[in-house]
Amino acid sequence: MTASCGAEPPLHLLVNGRACSIEGVPRAATLLHLLRNDLGLNGPKYGCGLGQCGACTVHVDGVAARACVIPAHGVAGRAITTLEGLGTRGRWHPVQAAFEDAQAAQCGYCLSGMVMQAAALLARDPQASEARIRSELSGNLCRCGTHIEILDAVQRAAVRMRAEANR
Repeated sequence: MTASCGAEPPLHLLVNGRACSIEGVPRAATLLHLLRNDLGLNGPKYGCGLGQCGACTVHVDGVAARACVIPAHGVAGRAITTLEGLGTRGRWHPVQAAFEDAQAAQCGYCLSGMVMQAAALLARDPQASEARIRSELSGNLCRCGTHIEILDAVQRAAVRMRAEANR
């Protein structure tokens, strides 16, 4: 039997549909740090570092979560989706396409978190009312003031997703 004092075992995740094994991830590392610094995924942004602004929102097993406050080791073996894994350039997710159509971005810093939060909501509730959408996005901050366009984009995405489901 061999002992390795202080060495962390590899961390195994499924990120954007691909299996990843990352060596030497410190116990103190957050999921956001791992995604951005180790995997080069820049969709989730560092905003407040407290899980309060939503800029770092990703999906963990399909549920919207704040990557800046989740320990990387806490999601071992789970499926993580970032903005990069939501859709592709050739086939955007309906929420991504709706955000473009509604011109719902100004500076774009909050955009990834807004899109990820909205996609998680519409996956659970494709019939989400305006009040439900507002409530769901209330924890995602936009300093530029494009809230009306963002709301419009999510409502457009809901219509698209319902139409796709009925095909």
